[in-house]
Order: sequence, then structure tokens, then C-alpha cells
Amino acid sequence: MLLAGDAYNIVAVDLPHVPPKQVGPDEAYRAAAERLDEWKSAGLLIQDDKPAIYAYQQTYEWAGKTHTRNTIIARVRATEFGKDVIPHEKTFAGPKADRLKLTEYTQTQLSPIFGFYNDPGGAVSAILQSEIDGEPDAAGSLNDVTEKLWVISDEKIVDSVASALRDEPVFIADGHHRYTTALNYRNSLGEIAHDHPANYVMFVLAAMDDPGLIVLPTHRIIRRLNGFDLEKFVADTGDVMDYEPVRPKASDVTDADAFLKPFGRHAMAMVGRDGAYVGRLKDISVMKDLAPDEIDAWRDLDVAILHRLVIENFLADFRTDDTSTDYTADGSAALSAAESADLVVLLQGTPIEAVRQIALAGAVMPHKSTYFYPKLATGMVLYGY
Repeated sequence: MLLAGDAYNIVAVDLPHVPPKQVGPDEAYRAAAERLDEWKSAGLLIQDDKPAIYAYQQTYEWAGKTHTRNTIIARVRATEFGKDVIPHEKTFAGPKADRLKLTEYTQTQLSPIFGFYNDPGGAVSAILQSEIDGEPDAAGSLNDVTEKLWVISDEKIVDSVASALRDEPVFIADGHHRYTTALNYRNSLGEIAHDHPANYVMFVLAAMDDPGLIVLPTHRIIRRLNGFDLEKFVADTGDVMDYEPVRPKASDVTDADAFLKPFGRHAMAMVGRDGAYVGRLKDISVMKDLAPDEIDAWRDLDVAILHRLVIENFLADFRTDDTSTDYTADGSAALSAAESADLVVLLQGTPIEAVRQIALAGAVMPHKSTYFYPKLATGMVLYGY
């Protein structure tokens, strides 16, 4: 669809093999590299003539409100996961193999990693605000998100931003596989100079207190539970959970986070074909028995409670080899799916501070804990090695 709209869409290079969950044939990656070279030769892609960072702004609507997320695109030194670049997810081999093969052929980082940082004094945010008053150097719209980009090449400003962030760790919000791919590519080159381009990774960086940095919940749609009945389930688990019957409409749960917050911490909606309840854990200490090896911040996550207590414990007798779980950040779509699913669980969003705490502790969040919205646009800036 994107290529039908424009033959020069970046997906022509970034997705030579679909789906990218496993490595494809060499011919696909070779063709992507040749296409990228053709674009350079034709002047469609032009290298900036001096070092720069980029102010990147996304304006979007969510649940009837307009939000603006201000970020910067910059290089971050490639280090193994640890004190400088900190993950919160596991990665899997398949996607990394595909991305590594594409990087080897194109010698380019095509998509940025999305990260966030602590900016308590607001130094970086203040610099960005001073630079984005004028017309952007590039602008467009993608999936109802307004994308704007400003090139900042003033050496003093670039140095000011670098100084403000030099000692701040970067927390990966989205792009763990791509970051690992960048490390693998660098390591594959053997001994390289300290300032070699492969020693750096392109990031989009957001201040963690930026009002436009929204973390949406990812709701669960569970199908093919054997013998499951929501009313009986609520009765059987009432000693651990408090339940309140509800009758949500699609418009209520477009922003499921806002719908659930009045019910208190850890409130989640459990929806079946014939009814719905908001359930809330009575005593968080039960999670210590279920997850003794995890830290308190992990045990306090709604997604951890859902997976360790509800899915792995309460639903264990109903699950079979055919049981499946789908995920969506769209609360109204999840609610609609309850007509055909056995159980839909609507969640509150994971606080950004919880992501930071768990990452700092070296822990790994449960699968599909965060959905940073909106996604970044690929192709606004490419980083060549």
C-alpha cells in the first residue's frame, strides 16, 4: 500500500523481505542496497554537510485530545546493555538476523531506536523549544500524525545538548532488536577506530517527563479457553480479587486507562460474551509468593499481576494447547472482540517511571507491557556507516 502511493517510500529498502521475522534470501537484501544507492545517485538522499542533531516533533490525537511529543534524533555511542543504554525487554533471534543482513548490505541504519532519558532541569527541552519556532526543514503526515523535523547544525547548540545528556543513561522504549543488531554489526567489523560510525547508533530521544510521551496499555484477547465461564471465574477468585460489575461501551474504553483509573490501582476490566467486571487485587503481597525472584517494581505491574496471577494461575485449568492471546492497544476494538473471545482483559497503562525502575534493576518486563504511541516514522533521517 505504501509503495503504491510512492515508489520512493522507505519500505522499498527497509522491508525487502516480508515478514521480517526470519532472515530472507540474499537477493532481497542486495536489491534493497542497490535501490538505496540509486536514490543517493539521483539526489533523492543527500548527506548533511556538517554534523547535526534533529529536532523531531510529532503531533497526534489520542482519545479526543491533541498531544505533541518533542524529541531529538542523535547518535548514541554503542555500548553493551548496562549503565549507559538500558533495556527492559527480551529480544529474539529471528528479527535480529533479518535486520543484521539488511544492515550488512546497505551499510545503513534505516530506522532509529526510540529511547527516553531523564531531563530533571529541563535543559534539553528548553534548547529544543528555542529551535522549533520557525518553519521545519521537513514536514508531512503519516497515519494521522503530523511529523516535523528541524536540522540543528549550530555547533554550540549541538555541544550544549551533548553536554546535558553525556552522563544520562538512555532507556530503550522501542527498538531492542534494532539496537542489538547495531551492536552485532559493529562487532562483526572487528577492530575499528574509536570514532568509526558503527560505534554509534541513531536514536530518537524523548525526555521522560515530556507531556507527549504516552505509554498505552496493551489489552489481551484470549480465545479457546476450555470450559471457561466468567461468572463462575469471578466467584471462584473473589477471595483474592475485588470485583465490580460494569457495562462499558466502546466510547468508554477508547481510552481504557482513563476508564479504569477511577477504580484504583491495579484495576483491570475482565469482559466475557455476557458480562464485564472490573477486578482489583486485594493485597499486592500475594505477588511475592507468585514471583519471589522478581523485584517489587515488577510485582507491582498490572501486566505482571495479569500474567502471573490471572493467566498462569487462575486460568491454568482452562488453557489448552489451542489457547491463543491477541494484543491490541485499542480499547474499543478489544471490547468488540469479546463477542467472539472467551475473555478480554483491559488494562491501565504502565507508568514510565516503572519502566525506568525495572530497567535500572536489570529486570525484564512481561511480554507486551508497553506501547509507546505513536510509532516513529522511518526514513526521515538515515544513518550511514
